[in-house]
Amino acid sequence: MSRPEHLAPPEIFYNEDEARKYTQNSRMMEIQEQMTGRALELLMLPEDESMFLLDIGCGSGLSGSVVEENGHFWVGMDISTAMLDIALEREVEGDLILSDMGQGCPFRAGSFDGAISISALQWLCNADKKSHKPVQRLYKFFSTLYACLSRTARAVFQFYPENTEQIELVTSQATKAGFYGGVVIDYPNSTKAKKSFLVLMTGGSVPLPKALGDDGQESRVNYTSKREMVKKSRGKPMKGSREWILEKKERRRRQGKETRENSKYTGRKRSGRF
Repeated sequence: MSRPEHLAPPEIFYNEDEARKYTQNSRMMEIQEQMTGRALELLMLPEDESMFLLDIGCGSGLSGSVVEENGHFWVGMDISTAMLDIALEREVEGDLILSDMGQGCPFRAGSFDGAISISALQWLCNADKKSHKPVQRLYKFFSTLYACLSRTARAVFQFYPENTEQIELVTSQATKAGFYGGVVIDYPNSTKAKKSFLVLMTGGSVPLPKALGDDGQESRVNYTSKREMVKKSRGKPMKGSREWILEKKERRRRQGKETRENSKYTGRKRSGRF
């Protein structure tokens, strides 16, 4: 069976017929609710507190309805007009925006307490137009998402990666944009129940949540750590580290450029307090 993203761009694939079929299919609705509930768990939101969330690829509002049931407020963005029309028919509580996630998140800095996305991220790995470059579109998306989240927020994406290269493409652009995190794989030994969740954090490197159906095997992949290990194995210092900064300053000196002297403060991270 062909993957939907290989058949047509999302705004064309999810036409009126497909959008209505997607929303009225009871099995599809149940799966959507389960995945949204799991995404909210992985966000690790404060208990008994209403938060303001962004639903990326919100479709007809099935995931937004679960957000509402959990006592949160939300804004949804989607590229399919047909999907959003059905969301309006369903009278969902969230505000809806027609938007291509590959062009970025058009929101004010620090607007949201978290973000979720169900079955949408893999569409960005395709080039549906000649002007589309997946690497650039992914970075544009992640960098603008990072900006519109609060500095304690998380973003959780349930997605269907086609292969390990696609996972690396997605995670590399997310970490380049400033996120920490990795992929949590629920029920890794099951063909039907297996689900992949990209868990991204804005506020430092925190251990990833435990996957469901782990059965003692590793089903959490911290791609930030993996990239660090690869760079160290190649003998190259991590970008932003003291060693990296010293090498960069030395290159500038060899090029005859004005460069500040090294000191014990070179490469030291600021505390963020004044």
